[in-house]
Amino acid sequence: MSVSTAAQPGRVDLTTIPSPVPNQIDGQDVRAADGRTFAKVDPATGRVICQVPRSSAADVQRAVDAAKRAQPAWAATTVVKRGDILRQIALLMREHRAAIAELVSKETGKSKKDALGETDAAIEMGFFVAGEGRRFYGQTTTSAVPNKSAMVMRQPLGVAGLIIAANTPIANVAWKAFPALLCGNAAVMKAAEDTPLSAWAFGVLAREAGVPDGVYATVHGYGEEAGAPLVEHPDVAVVSFTGSCEVGRWIAQTAGRRLAKVCLELGGKNPLIVCDDADLQNAVAWALGSAFSNAGQRCAAGSRIIVFDAVYDRFKQMLVEATGRVKVGTGDTDDYGPVINEEQMTNMLAAVERARAAGAVVVTGGHRLTGGAYGDGYFVAPTIVEHVGPHDEISRSELFGPITCLYRVQGFEEAIALANDSPFGLTAALHTQNLDRAMTFVGRIQAGVAVVNGGTYGSEPHMPFGGLRQSGNGWREAGTQALDVYSDLKTVYINHNPGRA
Repeated sequence: MSVSTAAQPGRVDLTTIPSPVPNQIDGQDVRAADGRTFAKVDPATGRVICQVPRSSAADVQRAVDAAKRAQPAWAATTVVKRGDILRQIALLMREHRAAIAELVSKETGKSKKDALGETDAAIEMGFFVAGEGRRFYGQTTTSAVPNKSAMVMRQPLGVAGLIIAANTPIANVAWKAFPALLCGNAAVMKAAEDTPLSAWAFGVLAREAGVPDGVYATVHGYGEEAGAPLVEHPDVAVVSFTGSCEVGRWIAQTAGRRLAKVCLELGGKNPLIVCDDADLQNAVAWALGSAFSNAGQRCAAGSRIIVFDAVYDRFKQMLVEATGRVKVGTGDTDDYGPVINEEQMTNMLAAVERARAAGAVVVTGGHRLTGGAYGDGYFVAPTIVEHVGPHDEISRSELFGPITCLYRVQGFEEAIALANDSPFGLTAALHTQNLDRAMTFVGRIQAGVAVVNGGTYGSEPHMPFGGLRQSGNGWREAGTQALDVYSDLKTVYINHNPGRA
């Protein structure tokens, strides 16, 4: 059943939050098939913002059916034209950036300043991918056979199932939706249940920009009720997922049984190494941002800070002092806001308590912030833990919160060994003034992203992002490498006869 009308040209309104926030299927705003909803809670206050469709397999079926019908015509549209439409989405996002950022801020609790930064990153992703519509390169080569041409071109996969996390919601939508659509696929986005508003806003603007009905859909709901049917659907040719390792393994197994393509961007337990010749002030600044920005809700968060013994005590003192100046709250002068939901907060604080019980020392933090402006929000104090072993739970499990651990090592070899001693391999950073150390680190670190004298986070839209081992399954999103996720290759041979020319 319909709940609201489609956006009219020039009359987009993202300032009024619909309740329930609709699914967007085949050009229509609709409720869940059975009418069920769930409450979206503001993590900064604990109060309900709106109701959201609690979609099921029936809703996913409707979205995939519409996508399958619409995809051939979309694929037949030139890639330049598809890029033009995506550019129009990006232009509309820029026009409505303040409204989008307001939605991101409201649903995540992060400051308007941080929400604007995230929104701008999503816009840049749109512009970058749209430009690839005029650089949709294949390959031409030679043949051993006379009068025979050989080439390779890209072809769409069909229907793409996109499942995202809530940490940077509008950026996560952009990272998947733009390349999936450019490559000629129809796409069904399963929005994160904690961040329905930014996904809704993107769907409104995609429709306004001219994405044909059925080509792009947004389905809200819980992972096991809406995400799982999308993964299991036989007409979904590629599943791209950002989230936990546990869910990623299930997706790989489930989609793999029907030989669907799967792109997984999973967790991280990212090391930041501080050498004895590091600029300690710079290292502290980057360690602080890596560990605590976005409330530590980054797969690229710096949750393992490995420090040479010669500077350990001084670095620790500087880091603790800087952490004491961190401001937690929702204002633009605050450094980070709440974690996304109460369950997430409870789980991460329980992990800290288990570490403490096992002998770890909580240097600072380790508790929920309450009272005053914090109210019933899910605010966690910036937390530093030391005296933990490399194989302790807190060293090997992604907590996805403002929590980091300090490790003391004797030198470079021990630091590299400890950095690589992890089930993950997403990002890593090294702080040094020694070029030889820097280049050796780049060569030996087992990670998808390596940074010298910077943070463990901050990848740009034109660069590939992803990791090794439990951080992913080898595909990369962002950059031109994202096109490899959402397209397949077609080898073409053309035989001709010069005698007939």
